[in-house]
Amino acid sequence: MKRTWQITDVTDAARARIATARLAAAYGVPTLERTRLATALSAHLRQCLTKGGTWRLDLEAPAPADGDALLHATVTPSPGTGPAGDPPWHTTVTCSEAADAPDGEVPDDPATLAEALLGADEDTALTLEKLAEQEELVSFHREELHQTNQGVLALHGELDAAGRAQREAFAAERKARTEAEAARRRLTFLADASAVLTASLNHDEIVRRLPDLLVPEYASSVDVWLFEQEDQRHRSAPHPAAAVIAARTGRPQYAADRPGGLPGVDDQPPSALDPERPLLCVPLPTRRAPLGVLTLSPPGEHWDPDDAVMLIELTRRASIAIDNARRFEHNRDIAETLQRALLTDLPTTPGLGLAARYLPATHGLNIGGDWYDAFRQPDGSLITVIGDVTGHGLHAAVMMSQLRTALRAYAVDGGSPGQLLTQLHTFLHHLQPDLFATAVIARFRPGDPRLTWAAAGHPPPVLRMPDGQVRILDAKPGAMLGIPLRQEIRDHTVHLSPGATLALYTDGLVERRAQGIDPGIERLAAALAACDSADLDADLDGSADRLLPPLLSDSERDDDVCLLLCHIDSGAELEGRPVAGADGRAR
Repeated sequence: MKRTWQITDVTDAARARIATARLAAAYGVPTLERTRLATALSAHLRQCLTKGGTWRLDLEAPAPADGDALLHATVTPSPGTGPAGDPPWHTTVTCSEAADAPDGEVPDDPATLAEALLGADEDTALTLEKLAEQEELVSFHREELHQTNQGVLALHGELDAAGRAQREAFAAERKARTEAEAARRRLTFLADASAVLTASLNHDEIVRRLPDLLVPEYASSVDVWLFEQEDQRHRSAPHPAAAVIAARTGRPQYAADRPGGLPGVDDQPPSALDPERPLLCVPLPTRRAPLGVLTLSPPGEHWDPDDAVMLIELTRRASIAIDNARRFEHNRDIAETLQRALLTDLPTTPGLGLAARYLPATHGLNIGGDWYDAFRQPDGSLITVIGDVTGHGLHAAVMMSQLRTALRAYAVDGGSPGQLLTQLHTFLHHLQPDLFATAVIARFRPGDPRLTWAAAGHPPPVLRMPDGQVRILDAKPGAMLGIPLRQEIRDHTVHLSPGATLALYTDGLVERRAQGIDPGIERLAAALAACDSADLDADLDGSADRLLPPLLSDSERDDDVCLLLCHIDSGAELEGRPVAGADGRAR
């Protein structure tokens, strides 16, 4: 369907506008689209009337059976009447459904036309109603937005409060983490310092290490006052009054111009010796009485209370380490004194030189197990022995003395080295079932070129020939003395020549943890081979002294060392000419 209107004046424009609105409503154009169509058409028609001339409005709508639901409006100037060159104006709206077109005739009566014109704005009224509804909806949404804003403000307030609480929690967590790190640092320092202090068994070294541990992190100066050392010196520098009070009461004291507030510490006036410097005086406690007093000055103006608690605990541990070191040194001195008292003086035998060396261990209480002896039997034979008792300290020294005494008693009957070791084995097994020993016995007979020897679990003797060649006497030895086993220890013999040297020794001379014992025996053999024969004849003691340093240069000295050298004089006659016996008579 197509409708056409000729528009020359306002009345024609009103009729065309009203007819277009009615036709659009008949074809189901939505209200808003109809309003837009009428408004756009009115605006364009006003422009056309302003320009003058005759204009034609074409309105083309779909037929009832047509499926194309579009309504086309076109305004063009009538040929020969409108302004030349004006382009056509057109617009299109969508129809929801096709319908029969109304007659579209508008009456010519002005009143009717005015009424119809007013009626043509039904869409505008509906639009205004819609707009009023939308305004109400906008007002509702505006109120809802206001309430939402109020909620957002309240939420912001809650978020601010939560943020403040979170910041406070973070601050508390940082503080707790800082305190935990400080506590961990103190515990780590306390553990490391305790390990350093207890690693030494020399109380002077422990006292020297204390300032190195504490300065400068926990103290600016450290003074250790030991009562026993002061007694030995009879005179010492004056001590602060707080240190004297700490020594008398056994409680830590803090001397400063204001209270320190340190837990477990008594406050005292500032020291007259140094009034400007705070002092912390901590006694060195033991189970009996304090050993002394540790006096500290702070690294800054004062101590943190937790640092003071840690320093008091470190002082207690240092006191235990010093006390243990003193006990160890006392026991070591007793054991060493007993050991040296039990070691025999070597006898003088014509044609046979003897030289012995005993070196106590320098690390740990490892002295007391090694021993040597040399004595004559009733038939004039000279027995030389070197041995090692398992264990260390006073107990090993006492057992060594008992073995030495038992060996001398058994030797009165004139037994061979193997027989003597067999008797010692039985003796030790019954006397101390849980104690063992090793030993080597060598017997020299006057005028006899043969050396008889026997070993029980001990490193083999080393024999140097007069020409410098060395033999290791490693014939099968017996088992250790004292083990739960019946054994008969065999004798072995070797030919001696004038100028020969026999070396008996303990494992402390040759054994190293990382290498074992065999390399050490080889080193001893090489060192003995390098000795000068003239030096061995003239100065056997000096040769023994020269042997030890190179052999012990790599030793940790955690075991004591014995060395016994037996040297046949180069001018001695072992065959065909008698050699003087122990009593001076020829044999």
